[in-house]
Amino acid sequence: MEVLDQKLQDYVQQYASALDPLLVENERDTWQHRREPHMISGQVQGKVLEMLSLMIRPKKILEIGTFTGFSALCLAKGLEAGGKLHTIELREEDALNAAGYFEKSDFHDQIILHIGNAKEIIPTLVEEWDLVFIDADKTGYIDYYELTLPRVRKGGWIIADNVLFHGDVLHAEPKGKNGKAVQAFNDHIKADGRIEHVLVTVRDGLMLIRKK
Repeated sequence: MEVLDQKLQDYVQQYASALDPLLVENERDTWQHRREPHMISGQVQGKVLEMLSLMIRPKKILEIGTFTGFSALCLAKGLEAGGKLHTIELREEDALNAAGYFEKSDFHDQIILHIGNAKEIIPTLVEEWDLVFIDADKTGYIDYYELTLPRVRKGGWIIADNVLFHGDVLHAEPKGKNGKAVQAFNDHIKADGRIEHVLVTVRDGLMLIRKK
């Protein structure tokens, strides 16, 4: 099940600014050569992430789930001068592919790529985050959230992707393990008094979370 009608998605895409050449190359390469290419953020969500980052102007960004580097390149556009983006990818093949795009970008000295298990890597990063983007395995979302929230600055942001999970959360009982995990995450966020939040229906759903 797809949440947004394809005709609506096509219409929305017409009114999103064009991607820069490196992102066009990354998106094309992802769809042609990578496993599970649908995981890429794509033009509309990429622009949303870019604009949110430009509004926040973060000094420190953490991304959990690099994939081919598309979303990291979008988020990096909002970094303050001298800011850093740390991104974590479990799969070495995807990480090395993303690294090639980071090297070709204007942010090659600002993006720090970590390869391995995010639950092990996150505690080693002694930073105060202005912005965290969670887009990794759905069964780990609550853990990633709880690992990062204490190090998000007051007034800082967490964005979680795929919080509609292809509409599975709209069923009375989600059918798959990922849908169930996302529903549990959404309920966890709803019950958390430390934050303010809103779920926006961009692509497969983005949860915008602001630490009080």
